[in-house]
Formats: sequence, C-alpha cells, structure tokens
Amino acid sequence: MSMQKDIAENKFMGKVSAYLELTKPRVNSLVVLTSAIGFCLASSGDPNFLRLVHLLLGTSLLGGGTAVLNQFLERESDGKMHRTRNRPLPSGRLKAFQAMVFGSVLIVVGTLYLGILTHPLSALLGCSTAAIYLLVYTPLKTRTTICTTVGAIPGALPPLIGWAAASGELNFHALILFAILFSWQYPHFLAISWIYKEDYMRGGAVMLPLFDPDGKRTTRHIVIFSIILLILSIIPATSGLSGEIYLVGAILLGMMFLGFGIGAAFSRSTSSARYVLRASVVYLPLLLILMIVDKV
Repeated sequence: MSMQKDIAENKFMGKVSAYLELTKPRVNSLVVLTSAIGFCLASSGDPNFLRLVHLLLGTSLLGGGTAVLNQFLERESDGKMHRTRNRPLPSGRLKAFQAMVFGSVLIVVGTLYLGILTHPLSALLGCSTAAIYLLVYTPLKTRTTICTTVGAIPGALPPLIGWAAASGELNFHALILFAILFSWQYPHFLAISWIYKEDYMRGGAVMLPLFDPDGKRTTRHIVIFSIILLILSIIPATSGLSGEIYLVGAILLGMMFLGFGIGAAFSRSTSSARYVLRASVVYLPLLLILMIVDKV
C-alpha cells in the first residue's frame, strides 16, 4: 500500500514538474524583471508595491501561458531538435490537449488579472504580446527570416506592460525602453540561432544563419545592432530618465557587448557566438538595474 502511495505521489509530482517546465521559468523571469523595471521607472515617487506585486503575478501568468502555447504549437518541430526533444510534449510527459488548456487558462487569467488589478492598458499590452508571439512570430519561424524582427516586438513589450501598470499611459521614455530591448534581441537571438543552426534546420525553422554559411551577414547584423543598442542606451541619461552613474555604466556595458560582437565578426566561430550570447545575458539585466539604481 505504501509503495503504491509513493508511486502515485511520484507520478503527481512528475506532472507538476512537467507543467512548471512548460512555463519556461528561466525565460519568464526575464519577462517579469523587465516589466518590473518599466513599472519602477514610470512610478513617480515611491512605487505602489501592492500594484507591483499584482504586475509580477499577472505578467508571470501571461508569460507562462505564452510559453506553454508556443510549445503546443511547435511540439512536432521540438521533437525533431536535439535541444528541445526532451520537453514535456515531445517526450510524452504531457498530452497536447493538456498543454493547450493549461496555456489558454494562464493567458486568460493573466490578462484579466492585469486588467482588474493594475490597469486596462497593461492588460491590453500583455495580451498583444502573447498574440503577436503566438499568432504571428511562431508561424513565421518556418517561413521567413523576418521572424527575428517580428519576434523582437513581443520580446520588447514587457517594460511597456510595467510602465502602463504604474502610470496608465506610455510616453517617450517608455518607447526608448522598448527600442533598447528590441535592438538587444537581434544579437541575442542571432547568436542562439548561429549556435544551434543545425538543430533549427532539423526543426524546419528559417533563421538567417541557416542561409549564411560563412557567417558574414549574421555577424554584420550582430555588430550593427550592437552599435544601435549602444547609442540607444545613452538616451535615457540625456532625456532625464537616468543620470550620470547609468550613463557611465551604459557606455562601458555597451562597449563590452560591441567588443564581443566585433570579435565574432572576425572569427565567425561557434565559440565566438557563445561569447556573444553570454554577454547579452549579462548585459541586459545589468543595464536595467543601473537605470533603477541611478533613479533611486
């Protein structure tokens, strides 16, 4: 009897773990962080911490639901790729119907939660993020390299969700945050697609590195958008959103990031792409945290 109970408990915990894995907690944490940064920067005076908590919960639900439905839509291609074939759906740990219902509930609840407990504009932006990612970006991944540009839009919207939750409107500063995240995603995702280009080819994805054997076009895009990112990152200090501490940090971080991009352009190797990817993961949180520190 005890053995049967242990088996049932292990099976239950396995299901819970699989559902949690579907929400991509690590990726979702960046979505939540950037929305929180937008909220804090838009707050005049001390932030409304209760509303911030509601923002974090609502954004987590929306981001998690989007990740779940994305894996539902891409379950067949995920099964063909080495890096994704052990995900809950391709591995058979969960059924497609279960994921579809789970993801849909998360998105609906997350949208309503944001709309009621933060601001309707925040909910609209959150729902739009999920819609663009699932209905536009995901289908385009197997059709055209423009998918990277389209995918950068929902990836850059979370700070605006937070900004709207705090202020109920969007302004120039909010759009600068959007532009910074939009530009950051080019070198970030180009590095990922370069590292895993063979895997993406097996999954039927259409990414620039797949049509760029020598890496010249890919690295050119990485360098160009790293330069654009460096220029955009200076604007918050010149427009009054942040100050001198942020400005110095933004320039140093931007030069570091650009340096890795230039290094990749010279070597055009997988190892250099990994350096770009690691640099991108370090760059963005530090830049956003600097904005908050300088404001405080």
